[in-house]
Amino acid sequence: MASPPGFPRSLLTEPWSARSAHFQRYTVAHPRLIEAKEKLVAAIQNSEPNSLVFVFGPTGVGKTTLRLKAEQIITADLRAELESDRGRLAVVSVEAVAPESGNFSWRDHFRRLLLQMNEPLIECKQDLQAGFVMRSPARPKPTTGEYRYGVEQALRFRRPAAVMIDEAQHLAKIASGRRLLDQLDVIKSIANQTQTVHVLYGTYDLLAFRNLNGQLSRRSVDVHFPRYRAECAADRKDFVSVLNSFAQQLPLPDPPDLANDWKFLYERSIGCVGVLKQWLVRALSVALRTDEGTLSRRNLENQAPSVAQADKIISEASEGEMRLMDSNEAASRLREQLGLASHPHRQAPNEAKQPGQTVARRKSRRPGQRKPERDAVGKPGALHAAHA
Repeated sequence: MASPPGFPRSLLTEPWSARSAHFQRYTVAHPRLIEAKEKLVAAIQNSEPNSLVFVFGPTGVGKTTLRLKAEQIITADLRAELESDRGRLAVVSVEAVAPESGNFSWRDHFRRLLLQMNEPLIECKQDLQAGFVMRSPARPKPTTGEYRYGVEQALRFRRPAAVMIDEAQHLAKIASGRRLLDQLDVIKSIANQTQTVHVLYGTYDLLAFRNLNGQLSRRSVDVHFPRYRAECAADRKDFVSVLNSFAQQLPLPDPPDLANDWKFLYERSIGCVGVLKQWLVRALSVALRTDEGTLSRRNLENQAPSVAQADKIISEASEGEMRLMDSNEAASRLREQLGLASHPHRQAPNEAKQPGQTVARRKSRRPGQRKPERDAVGKPGALHAAHA
């Protein structure tokens, strides 16, 4: 007889920490995640080696889970090469740390990349192309340029399929007077020098990096990881399916019926599975500590994100979604620039006029200007009296 779906029943006899850890490790393969994962892996494997991939979505949608899933797939695909070449890495992942001073530190970022690649002698890096320079006591550690040179050399030798940069919106924290394009030029240059795809994960703030110039637009790929929307029937169905999957994995004697409270769960998570998962983790921890048999509605309400938090998240998500929408006006402008717009009464600049063909010109007048015509003169009523 097949065991019922869900968590192993032996977990019910385990300590509460083991039961909580089981649920924290669980990841539901929902449609939004699968779609974004397939597009991301295809972008990494099929794009030019020096391409940039932008992965963006609302906070708490599950971008970290997406990154981990993509890393697992890439590692599995490269397993044979990794076993034959022990010096190669499948991927290199690092977080763009928010700066304390308000300005993003490239020196700290490069050093973290070297640490992730287990690079030896990190504090002894020197740019050999610039020539050997004896360090003085006033400058005992490598400079930003020397750290960058070390990163480029390490990426050339370790040959990862991609460099993953999480929380990449922090790159936009720059000093006054600097251009945002300068920040991205650093990433683009390293991708060029090392022929390594760079993947930038972030919130909708990452949209500021898109289409800064034509060269960047040509080399970049966008991967949007959206939330579930309640106004869409298919999204509502998928969200309820996610709730059922989570309910089956909650190691409790009496699994709750989360689908029955889907509106409340959607309201405070705004359709982001990552927000929902963290909410359920907190509620499960309370239920296990107090030895409750299920997740009560009261427990869910006590651990739910506040209305102010949910309102802030949905405001930022809605603003980002609006920026992503291709308006009809933008599409019309593009067709106009490409010469694809249909104007039945407009003659092309290089189109020769046929013999005997006349082109009617429409005179333009300013708003409020009357058409030329003769006005009646004389006293009021005189014109009518003359015709009487």
